[in-house]
Amino acid sequence: MISINISQSSSVFNGIQIPEPDFGKIVGYTALTADYSLSIPKPSKLSIVSTKNRKAQTPQYQLYPSIYQPEETLLSHLTFALKYEGINLLVLNRLFAKVDIHEISAMVNDNSGIYVRKIWYLYEWLTGKNLDLENASKRINYALLADSKIQFVALSKENHIRSERHRITNNLLGTREFCPHIYVTQKISAYQELNLQSEERQFGSLRNSSILKRANAYLLLKDSKASFAIEGENPKATRLSGWAKAIGQAGTQPLTKQELYRLQQLVLRSKTQKKIQMGYRVEGGFIGDYEEITYEPRPEHLSAKAKDLDSLMNGLIETNERMKNDGIDAVVAASLISFGFVFIHPFVDGNGRIHRYLIHHILASKKYTPPSVIFPVSASIVNNIDLYSKVLKRYSQTLLDYIEWKTTPDRNVEVINDTIDFYRYFDATHFVEYLYSCIKETVEKIIPHELEMLKKFDEFNQAIEEEVGLPDNKIKLLNTLLLDNDGKLSKRKKENLFSSVTEEEVDFIEKTFKEIYK
Repeated sequence: MISINISQSSSVFNGIQIPEPDFGKIVGYTALTADYSLSIPKPSKLSIVSTKNRKAQTPQYQLYPSIYQPEETLLSHLTFALKYEGINLLVLNRLFAKVDIHEISAMVNDNSGIYVRKIWYLYEWLTGKNLDLENASKRINYALLADSKIQFVALSKENHIRSERHRITNNLLGTREFCPHIYVTQKISAYQELNLQSEERQFGSLRNSSILKRANAYLLLKDSKASFAIEGENPKATRLSGWAKAIGQAGTQPLTKQELYRLQQLVLRSKTQKKIQMGYRVEGGFIGDYEEITYEPRPEHLSAKAKDLDSLMNGLIETNERMKNDGIDAVVAASLISFGFVFIHPFVDGNGRIHRYLIHHILASKKYTPPSVIFPVSASIVNNIDLYSKVLKRYSQTLLDYIEWKTTPDRNVEVINDTIDFYRYFDATHFVEYLYSCIKETVEKIIPHELEMLKKFDEFNQAIEEEVGLPDNKIKLLNTLLLDNDGKLSKRKKENLFSSVTEEEVDFIEKTFKEIYK
């Protein structure tokens, strides 16, 4: 194989502008993807060996000095990738499907080196094919498969799987059926240093007060409303309270296939349930629109094939169980499972709200939030809905160039090529960064605002109760109406709902409201 030279004629590579001609050579996973014509998105970050012996790092590429240049062989580029770019199972699985088994055997015949044994292990683990090689010597020390300085790994020894044959310990986050990777980035590290999971950080001096217990009901309702709003729905109070109750129980039940079915029933109206196939899909699925004249599907996201759902969802559920009692960062775990779920899109309908429920579920099960308190993360999402849409499309739309499909008679889609790897081995780094940004906004802005509003209501309630003598339920309604109408009580609302209140009392109510909520 050959490295890819970045010359003056090709100063843009993989959509990334390279700063100058003769900048260097593309190596590692991106070179392997291009050289073997792998029909997959190229890695989002390039590895480049400089022709001028420079060293630099940007979000788009890592520039290495010339001493890092690998030999122009499959083994050398694989070794470079594993050593400096981590474990990318999407590239590796597609690469191993193209390379002849005898070439792999010859490449790893001398299996004493760490990276050769990693290649050997990954080939047999991913393909299920055993090479005609003797087991590695028992005198060789075990080596961890993934480097924790490059990517997030399983921390618990219980989740470290030793292979005596290869003298390798698999410390990846997931299973062969579902194992996205997440790189350690400066942005994620900066979020982790904020210590957003501490009760002191989240609720300050209110963390043990009665107001926090009351606030939880408001936070639950706020999140439920926001989650439905993201889907463009404005449900009735009974349906909204039912979903809020489900969110309030997040983290208490194990995540299973049956639990996901139960959540789908809670999400969907009974009328909808009667008109669609419930449970895992038995046909294709997509998110998007239709052409105006031909009514041909116009996908923005293509869901996993129905025949792949059992494998993908079993892997997702098992990976979640592995991470539950592992010391892995809760936001990392929540991102991996929730975004994995929404990309797989296992149901005909209800995927979006269950995706956001899973964020609550994992944060609660890993005790990121205090007991019985739910973060209104959906409220942060709805505050920045365009960014949420952009985050979801960032990977989905990239895949459209690599998924072959045709229109079915009922104007659905049928995917006709092999796509399972796209949903089990994707790069989830960007989703962790995004979810952390939502949690930061929730902790620093949304929760303090809700707690402050609750304290203001208590002050308003006491003043109106003493001066006007309205019952609590009427004061709550009055507070809501004033919030919705810039502190004014309309004549119609006064006549229909507060006929016993005098004009002088209305003046007092409006004045008091403005003083408290200024």
